[in-house]
Amino acid sequence: MDLEKTLLRKVGEAIQRFKMIRDGDRVAVALSGGKDSATLLEALLLLQKRAPIDFSVCAFTVEQGKFLLPIEPLGEYLRERGIAWTYFRDAPSFRLLEEQPKHGCDLCSRYRRRAVYEIARELGVNVVAFGHTADDFCEALLRNTMFTGKLSSLPPVTHSRDRDFRLIRPLVFVTEEVTRAYAEFLGVPVIPCGCSQRTGTVRRSLRDIFAGLEREYPHLKENMLSAMGNVDTGRLLDPRFLELETPARAELFPIVTEL
Repeated sequence: MDLEKTLLRKVGEAIQRFKMIRDGDRVAVALSGGKDSATLLEALLLLQKRAPIDFSVCAFTVEQGKFLLPIEPLGEYLRERGIAWTYFRDAPSFRLLEEQPKHGCDLCSRYRRRAVYEIARELGVNVVAFGHTADDFCEALLRNTMFTGKLSSLPPVTHSRDRDFRLIRPLVFVTEEVTRAYAEFLGVPVIPCGCSQRTGTVRRSLRDIFAGLEREYPHLKENMLSAMGNVDTGRLLDPRFLELETPARAELFPIVTEL
């Protein structure tokens, strides 16, 4: 099908361009219960059969007490497909819900990251794959620019602090329009997280902005992704990347320290 060809082409492009997966890698896909990570798992399983290198694929899910539906349908789907899957109920995250029910995303993310590394060590993998899509990369670019004063987005490839694991995001060139259609085609059980239903957040506001703009500019995300890979450092404001000439006489440009 054309949808699958598009998906595999874009995932393959990302893996090749950023050297995400190498011969002998053991890859674990972080299944969040949503359409994006489920699509990523299917794409990697298909590429595993066709790639010129040898790598293995397994999956895991971290339960933090925020799923809105039972997780069992996802487990049944994976077992029927013969996919190795680990379900991990993170006790510290459940305690966090009890002790700080209104905690922020940053704290929840920190707990999840710790759990991910713990699972990865138990599984004996060296690569962890996350289902962040092109939409997430574009939203992160705007969010960081607008609210943190930093021109940055998500990294397609990075490492854990101790460099025990390579962390990859092979869906960087794949939009949620594609993952939604592919997950529906496969009939993958989607287990929504309560956090995804929240309103009044920066992420929700940015998604609404994108939705409005894309009706008029359908190639918006594609252009933003292209811009992230085509940085003109000479047209930004960071002195580290500018050729600044030192004036012959500094007094010609005195720095005013007092008024």
